[in-house]
Amino acid sequence: MPVGGEYIRKHWGVLAALGLTLVFAAVNLWVLYYKGNFAVTLVPLALLVVWLFVRHFETGLLAMALLTPFSINAALLPGMELSMPVEPMMILFSLVFLFRVLVMRRRGGYDPRLLRHPVTVMLLVSLAWMLLTCCTSRLPWVSFKYLLARLWFVLPFFFCAAQVFRDGKRMSQFFWAYAIGLGTVILIATSKTVGNFSDLQTLHRVMRPFYNDHTAYGCAIALMLPAAFHMVFAHERKGWQRVLSLLLFAGLCVGLFFSYCRAAWISVIGAIGVYVLVRMGMKVKWMVVLFGLGVGMFFVYQSDVLYKLGKNRQDSSYDLAGQIKSISNISTDASNLERLNRWASAMRLWKESPVTGVGPGTYQFLYGSYQKSYQLSVISTNAGDLGNAHSEYIGPMTEQGLPGVLLVAALFFTTFATGIRVYRTAKDPATGRMALAFTLSLFTYYVHGVFNNFLDTDKLSVPFWAFTAVVVALDVYSEKKGVAGEGHSSEVAEMKRR
Repeated sequence: MPVGGEYIRKHWGVLAALGLTLVFAAVNLWVLYYKGNFAVTLVPLALLVVWLFVRHFETGLLAMALLTPFSINAALLPGMELSMPVEPMMILFSLVFLFRVLVMRRRGGYDPRLLRHPVTVMLLVSLAWMLLTCCTSRLPWVSFKYLLARLWFVLPFFFCAAQVFRDGKRMSQFFWAYAIGLGTVILIATSKTVGNFSDLQTLHRVMRPFYNDHTAYGCAIALMLPAAFHMVFAHERKGWQRVLSLLLFAGLCVGLFFSYCRAAWISVIGAIGVYVLVRMGMKVKWMVVLFGLGVGMFFVYQSDVLYKLGKNRQDSSYDLAGQIKSISNISTDASNLERLNRWASAMRLWKESPVTGVGPGTYQFLYGSYQKSYQLSVISTNAGDLGNAHSEYIGPMTEQGLPGVLLVAALFFTTFATGIRVYRTAKDPATGRMALAFTLSLFTYYVHGVFNNFLDTDKLSVPFWAFTAVVVALDVYSEKKGVAGEGHSSEVAEMKRR
């Protein structure tokens, strides 16, 4: 063989890489010079992400968790806005995950115990109903895009994460990946808060561009607090780990306070109340009865309650006492009035399609004409272009009918009941405490969901579905009291090593 041929044979990989690099550089320069478009420069980064997901699948999941708090909305195409860089990564990760499940069927594939779990069943049923309501939607194209977005949230962070969390160490790693990102955002937002304590509007914007408003920011912090508190007092934590956990918990508390998000404060108080009831030994069914009695009492005495609330004139304030008083102000507080306006518009929409709703994701495009002039606030718009229904329960009811909200409530209740059951039946006390901590974290969102809905965003969907996967994985893979052989012995050992 000629000398040149021998050299090419030995170094064909390097030469091919060099050739591709030169071609890419030439194409990139041409596009930059003649088109002024920087998109081509992202190709190497995209290839790196593909390599990460193929070769280091679980690390890719953690990388998305780390990047989520830093993601920023960007319009890639007309009418198509994605959270960059995380949502494109989720789409790619979902495809890789589905491919792995199909290819690996002969080697075990997806754990059927996870598919049979009640939480998974409820989620699949809710997705199936969402698909049906997409077909009856007033804006089918909007609804199907909404469904696809929900799929690329739940496929990586619930279905994939639940199997990844078979290794108990991955649960803590995921928590810390998201916590590091959120903690960094809290540091940035808090530094911008200094010197602006008297300007409430500025305080509501210091978390931008990472979080669009203070409600989503406060909700994310509240969601992390119970799990962070658990990390501080977990017995298996070493000295430096406990100090780091304490710093994180303190930072979350500071961030929650300066978020000035009243719904987030209420959700944390609610989680503390549930913790007290659980520690007292109250059964889940009695908690539900207690909640039902509270709702029933409100409707029985709603005239008196609404009269008292109507007398409250305290608006939102940078003063803590004033901010707390403004929670019940439905007379002059713009935020509260706008929320009531959204709910009333949602109810009018729902009455027209009580069974199938108007279609997933369509409320924000339809509610404008259903507003009443006497219910508008100073921040309302006649076009009705300010977003969703401000409720994780009223929104699905309007968009997916009565079955939609019942499925959401059933999913939340099933997850909550599962977490409490694991806490009380896990053979390993550390497993039980972890289950309770993540269940209380999820509970903060269940409460916050009364006032806002964020599961259509990556900022809250990522930790929410991942924490739900933690509860399911702990239930499936942990050993129970008095039950021999529950889960594989190797899996149980991994759970204990976390």
